[in-house]
Amino acid sequence: MSKHTLALALTAALTVSTLPFAASAAGQAVDLAKSEIGFTAKQMGVPLQGQFGKFDAQMAFDPAKPETGKVSFSIDLGSARLGSAETEAELVKAEWFNTAKFPRATFQSTAIKASGPNKFDVTGKLTIKGQSRDVVVPVTLAAAGAQQSIATGGFAMKRLDFKIGDGDWTDTSIVANDVQVKFKLQLQGVAAR
Repeated sequence: MSKHTLALALTAALTVSTLPFAASAAGQAVDLAKSEIGFTAKQMGVPLQGQFGKFDAQMAFDPAKPETGKVSFSIDLGSARLGSAETEAELVKAEWFNTAKFPRATFQSTAIKASGPNKFDVTGKLTIKGQSRDVVVPVTLAAAGAQQSIATGGFAMKRLDFKIGDGDWTDTSIVANDVQVKFKLQLQGVAAR
């Protein structure tokens, strides 16, 4: 795999770590086997997709009272999967995720507000490689059975804001600065309204 492909894969993997909702609190849980967090970055204009295999979270969320909700999550940056062992080995290095020093990315909500029927804006602090930024994540809930729902959403982030792709990899003509993060989470104990 070329250095350019590796750079794009690393950027994309980092982006995935920014997603909300993932585990349990007060009878609520995320079914990790049915949930996914993915990302898309571009290397030399070509989309590169990946996902994280390990994440956990805490949540307390009532769709009828979203402002009282709290969401926090943690993603194992070493679990980024891009379909290439060579690329995945590069992602953990200092130029990209530097998992020896920063093994996890975290998100902590600071506010949740309704933006429409079963639609919410989750505002919070995203931290990757010791760099923190405020992000707003639009989330949509869809019914998936009694007291179950699927939360989907996504957002864009800038990899260089989090020092992902240091050194030669700061050249955005090789690996784009924009990374799209998307997620689908199976929630137990949360019913869409």
